Amino acid sequence: MHTAQEDVLAGVGPRLRALRKARNTSLAALATETGLTASTLSRLETGKLRPTLEQLLPLARAHGVPLDDLVAAPPTGDPRIHLRPVRRSGFTVVPLTRRPGGIQAYKVIYPPAGRTPAATRQTHDGYEWFYVLNGHVQLDLGDQTYRLGPGEAAEFDTRTPHRIGSAGAQPAELLTLFGAQGERAHLSPATGPRP
Repeated sequence: MHTAQEDVLAGVGPRLRALRKARNTSLAALATETGLTASTLSRLETGKLRPTLEQLLPLARAHGVPLDDLVAAPPTGDPRIHLRPVRRSGFTVVPLTRRPGGIQAYKVIYPPAGRTPAATRQTHDGYEWFYVLNGHVQLDLGDQTYRLGPGEAAEFDTRTPHRIGSAGAQPAELLTLFGAQGERAHLSPATGPRP
C-alpha cells in the first residue's frame, strides 16, 4: 500500500526532469551548478533514488522555484505570506517574496536620520529599484547625492558605490526590488483609460 509521502516523492523525478528540460540544461551543467553528480541527478529524475532535503535545496535554487514546487506540496489554503522582519545595521528589512533566485522584493524601513551611525558606501553585484512609500531618503550614488520623498523612485546598478538612509526626522519606508544577477525591474506605462 502506497503512503501519501511515497506518492509525493514519486512525482519529484518527473518534475525535476521537466524543470531541467524547460531550462534547456544538461545533467552535466546542472551538476556543476548544484554540486550534485550527474549520476545522482539522473537517478533522482528517473525515480531510482529517493530525494533528500540536502539534494532538493540546491535543485530548487538552481531552477529558481520554491521547494514546495519540487515536491508538489498540497496547498495550505492560506494565501497569506508570513513576514519575518530582519534587523540589519539599524534598519529593518521585510522580505516580501519566498522564491529563490530572480528579482526579490522587500519592504525596508530606515530609522530617522541620525539615530544610527551612517552606513558606509557599499558595492555588490546586482541591480536595485526602490520606491519611497513614506518619509524621505538620501541616496548617495557614486559622487552624487539625491533626496527622494513619497512617490519617488530610483534604480541603479549596485556595482556603483551607494548608500541609502533616512533623510528626515521620521522613519523612511521603501518598497525595494533587487536582482542579484543584475535583473532590472521592467515597468510598463498603463495604456488606455484608468478606472
